[in-house]
Amino acid sequence: MVAKRIIPCLDVKDGRTVKGVNFLQLQDVGDAVELGKLYAEQGADELVYLDISATVEGRNTFTSLVECIALNINIPFTVGGGISTIDDAARLLDVGADKISINSAAVRNPSLIDEIASKYGSQFVVLAVDAKSIDGKYFITTHGGRQMTERELFEWVREGQERGAGEILLTSMDHDGTRCGYPCELFAELSEQLSIPIIASGGAGSVSDIVDVLSKGRADAALAASIFHYGEITVGELKKELMKHGINVRI
Repeated sequence: MVAKRIIPCLDVKDGRTVKGVNFLQLQDVGDAVELGKLYAEQGADELVYLDISATVEGRNTFTSLVECIALNINIPFTVGGGISTIDDAARLLDVGADKISINSAAVRNPSLIDEIASKYGSQFVVLAVDAKSIDGKYFITTHGGRQMTERELFEWVREGQERGAGEILLTSMDHDGTRCGYPCELFAELSEQLSIPIIASGGAGSVSDIVDVLSKGRADAALAASIFHYGEITVGELKKELMKHGINVRI
């Protein structure tokens, strides 16, 4: 049985880790590199760094920060935010990123997925999807959840898989930062429709939330931020609790 992954997420603005609700009302929670080192020491399987203001402000992800992360952290990490061309992806790979996450640019130009996957391999491409529920259906949002699109969630992730994405990182914008749990039925349905791994994001407030999304939701990995940033539980403690519930994780 493939082990489930625990992935702390570090939303980065101006080089600092921040946390908010629905990507708004941001609070500084620490240095991006030091927090990443701490989570690696605690047993995180991977890390995700998202420059949450890059697309909104029209900037590229800070290459220098990614280089610093690569020099200081010994577990795989994904970088996203402001990646809109294959040259952006190449620059991040060259300085040490293990994977890149694309979102708004892929919605705008879906062939970007094909282009990056063809050059570097699907394992390098994480398709990040920010979805919002409207009248019982999920639609894609862009620019950190600020702009709605007419693209339906299931149609878009199937297309992303076909174009070469190696993983789907799905954030429920209705749940992000609320700490009220993940929409497990949504993730279970995604698992039915896709053959690539699914990372669940948005809503982790307790151990039981993560247990639910990895079991009932059938997600391959759980991404969380607040419960780690505010010291409520360590990654190692979480993994021990997951094992008690019969969930296979790497210790």
